[in-house]
Amino acid sequence: MLEPFYRRFPAVLMARRNLTRTRMRSLLASLGIVIGVIAIASLGMFGVALQYSISENLGELGNQVTVSPNREADVQNLTERDVREIRRVAGAGVSVSPEKRRVEPISYDRSGNSSELVYGLEQPAEVYNATDGRIPEPFQSGVLVGEGVAEEHDLKPGNTIQVNGTSMRVRAVLESTGSFSQLNPENRIYLPVSSFEFRGYQQVYVTAQSGTQANQTAMDIRSALNEREERVNVQELGSVVDQVNQTFQVINTVLVGIASISLLVAGISILNVMLMSTVERREEIGVLRAVGYQKRDVLKVMLTEAALLGVVGGLVGVVLSFGAGLAINHYTVDDATAVFRLANAAYLAAAFGFAVMVSILSGLYPAWKAASEEPVEALRG
Repeated sequence: MLEPFYRRFPAVLMARRNLTRTRMRSLLASLGIVIGVIAIASLGMFGVALQYSISENLGELGNQVTVSPNREADVQNLTERDVREIRRVAGAGVSVSPEKRRVEPISYDRSGNSSELVYGLEQPAEVYNATDGRIPEPFQSGVLVGEGVAEEHDLKPGNTIQVNGTSMRVRAVLESTGSFSQLNPENRIYLPVSSFEFRGYQQVYVTAQSGTQANQTAMDIRSALNEREERVNVQELGSVVDQVNQTFQVINTVLVGIASISLLVAGISILNVMLMSTVERREEIGVLRAVGYQKRDVLKVMLTEAALLGVVGGLVGVVLSFGAGLAINHYTVDDATAVFRLANAAYLAAAFGFAVMVSILSGLYPAWKAASEEPVEALRG
């Protein structure tokens, strides 16, 4: 089946025969390529899996905008008018959640009080889901607790806690959102907004349907509220996500660069193998030149040998790297099938291509040295 191919490309046939004559040496040279490919591809896939894991934990952070008073301009709170203006410029389809907060003495049992930060949020049912109980609409009595608080103090709907000496019934346990979201209720206690005596808000969270919409909303809020003076600080959390992704890309590039050193070492091994092969086959090369082989023919055979080492080592390395990628994604993001992401395929292809390129470059000097041998001098030994 392969004979027509070899007749068409005799250099490949000769290269294969030459490599099989020194099996152990060729195997060791290819092994260096295999290790280099595994190092590059595996570290690249590990970086992709880690970045994906962090992105999952970020949740919808990229769609959020945070508006807070500019205390440098002596603005201590956001007013009802500010909140109305934010809702106006945000438009339909955008969630606007003004938040109040204060420190209160909290008691979960009779062991004593602890001072904790409590929050007030208008219409919490629009922002959160309940894992236990039901979020009342409107929220006018009782408390809502995050999953972390409920688990730590063994709280369920119907239990009571003391807030500043007043017994308040737990109405629902709130489901946690993304770990990095500023709206994550994991370790929070929410009271009705009506229980806060002061009128102002310490923060307003704006959640859009996309990052693009969030960016546009942020610009509109700045334009509306900071027209005369810098009254509010508007933070687009999508920029934080971008910075995290850029950081991981830099880390990934560094890791792959370090792994590439192993392929360069493998290239030196191939260079050594090819030089030894040139010395050992000096008379054979002289015979080939004497019977009519041109310099380019000898050069082609030698470079084909180097390329074959790279291709074989690269293919074996890609297969083993794919297996390593399954394990990496299974233990990192608990999803082995995530190895089929396009970014992972790019790392596998890049590692294979780099392996072949390094092999060919390593074979250039030995090939040139073999092709430059004068037939008469080569036959003399």
